[in-house]
Amino acid sequence: MLSPMLQASSERLAHDLTVLARDIGVRLAGTSGERAAADHIIACAREIGADPREEIFPVQSRVVAEEQLEVQIGGEWRRFPCSLFSNTPGTNGEWRTAGIAVLAPTDYQRDDLGHLRGKAVIHLGCHIESRESYRRLMAAGPAFLLMVDTRYPGPAPLADGMFPAYTAAIGAVPTLNVAHKDSWDWVRQGATEARCRIAGGMVPATSQNIVIDLAGTDLADEVLYVGAHHDTQAASPGADDNASGVIGALEIARLLHGRPRRRTIRIISFGAEEQLSVGSSTYVRTHRREVSAQGRLMYNLDAYGSPLGWLQLHVNAHPDFEASFRPHFRAANLYYQTVTSVVPYADHFPFAAAGLPAVFHYRLNCNAGRFFHHRPDDDVSRVSVEVVARDVSAVATWLDEMATAGTLPFTAGIPERDRPAIAACWDDLFGGWSA
Repeated sequence: MLSPMLQASSERLAHDLTVLARDIGVRLAGTSGERAAADHIIACAREIGADPREEIFPVQSRVVAEEQLEVQIGGEWRRFPCSLFSNTPGTNGEWRTAGIAVLAPTDYQRDDLGHLRGKAVIHLGCHIESRESYRRLMAAGPAFLLMVDTRYPGPAPLADGMFPAYTAAIGAVPTLNVAHKDSWDWVRQGATEARCRIAGGMVPATSQNIVIDLAGTDLADEVLYVGAHHDTQAASPGADDNASGVIGALEIARLLHGRPRRRTIRIISFGAEEQLSVGSSTYVRTHRREVSAQGRLMYNLDAYGSPLGWLQLHVNAHPDFEASFRPHFRAANLYYQTVTSVVPYADHFPFAAAGLPAVFHYRLNCNAGRFFHHRPDDDVSRVSVEVVARDVSAVATWLDEMATAGTLPFTAGIPERDRPAIAACWDDLFGGWSA
């Protein structure tokens, strides 16, 4: 028989959402906005009687005073919007001009990328998911990159970043995100040259993970992790990505704090997720022995507040793990797609790399994901606190049961079939355990 459903408060969720996404707004890693979000999380934890702790770690913070992009079409220079990728350099405020070349994903099949030397490269695809491909691209010596997020055709540039493990090991050139529609028009109209000017770039800074422990009793050394991230992309208030996750994690802490439990529930709000889970990978590397020996699961909440959409759970675990929470979701009229392929782009992944059953709780509103992904209009209007409350109620009720169970009703560890793909992503994208 299922336990009665715990009920999340839409009012509390709405208050926290307003503070994070409207009052604070943009929360780039290593900036005062991210710091303000961390302080809010700490204050909320203390209000419920928890004793949060903060773990500081170094990051490269994106600090840009000005970014300009112009493209020459028909002999005329025209200005277009752009956004500097995190973990890539500016131009010291000077103009950099180059002829245009286009690089499609299939072009990495070429034996030689030398035709890109000194060029402004229109790169179809905002992620380069191969260290070897990125090495070859940097070795070709482009002047700068104009990255096109092909998932979201539209008139606005998105914000994103180059993987820090790649740029630290291989280097980087100025890299700008540009609108899909703009890049289409450049090629269609026969654009010949592009020039960019970026004042600012990456500077050393610090980010933080905020850890809230709900201590267990006789099985306190068994830990159930809950995750979210409080940073955002450039120019985005990040209401759904990922204030929705943070407010959900805080509400779980409120719902479960006063309840008896045998196992410890450790809720962590991670910093610098938008640079490829820097906060969560730092936590897992720092606490690798604890995570591997004491961790029993990781449940990560990220971008699941869309009023119109459908739930997708990315699950890296044995089938009985998903079966343990399915009845609680059904009781809340929650139905979802289960994705078992390896997805390294959320804070559950480093925990899966450490061997924990892990889930990424996500809500799509279009086939590519969310149509306002990494945009300035990811504001409070994009989040339904009723949707968040429903999801959080189900997750909290399941966690409550897992924290009190005599024996956990699922198989520990990661299925054998997933381990090679997880290890490959961990080594290639994150730099492995020694990074």
